[in-house]
Amino acid sequence: MHYEADTHTHTLASGHAYNTIMEMVQSAAAKGLKALAITDHTRGIPGHAMDGAPADVYFRNMHVIPRELCGIRVLMGAEVNILNGGSVDLSERALKGLDIAIASIHRQCYDDEGIEKNTAAMLKVIENPYVDILGHPDGSDWPLDYEQLVARAAQTGTIFELNENSYRDPGLRKNCKENQMTYLALCKKYGVPVAIGSDAHFMDVVGQHEHNEVTLKEADFPMELVMNTSAEKLINYLKTRKARFQH
Repeated sequence: MHYEADTHTHTLASGHAYNTIMEMVQSAAAKGLKALAITDHTRGIPGHAMDGAPADVYFRNMHVIPRELCGIRVLMGAEVNILNGGSVDLSERALKGLDIAIASIHRQCYDDEGIEKNTAAMLKVIENPYVDILGHPDGSDWPLDYEQLVARAAQTGTIFELNENSYRDPGLRKNCKENQMTYLALCKKYGVPVAIGSDAHFMDVVGQHEHNEVTLKEADFPMELVMNTSAEKLINYLKTRKARFQH
């Protein structure tokens, strides 16, 4: 299966990635992609910080960046941090201006509170109209009730992510494949879309998703629910979803 879009990548702005926007775009073009999402990290909060990530103004100024470069449709976005209680660490003003927004739990910015409170926090994130994708919800370090989350995502149109980085570092997110298989079965049941993200922090990794391709096949997941198979499908889905919340 050919994938036309990568929905999750990072640049130098994230503070712990190693390439510029143009270098990431050039890598995407060389690999035959048609769309690339730049989703740099946000800062967190004092005591729960993502060191080196940019301030709110960085994301509010993204209107200056062309949305087509090297023949690639560029989606300028963010990977915001989910904070305890279910808030996120980027202003509503900045979120509204993004082409795409991923919200993720990161251990630097979130303390595990058990399955009930973790699930409640994630449900609040799913209710956020400016969050398009639930990022790497596959780690057992913060247990979740996937049935509750997927059932609500079916109503909000929130996309579940399959994250390739979960496989690159075996210690990063425990039981990632088992958890992905669990929520893929539920996404199939409820008709919830998914997106594969390389989570590239270096240009050579753009478009890599081999492990998640295997997982999708093993789950017998319907490809019409995979947003990356068509750049046009992804972009139209995001536009339609955003339009729902502008009224």
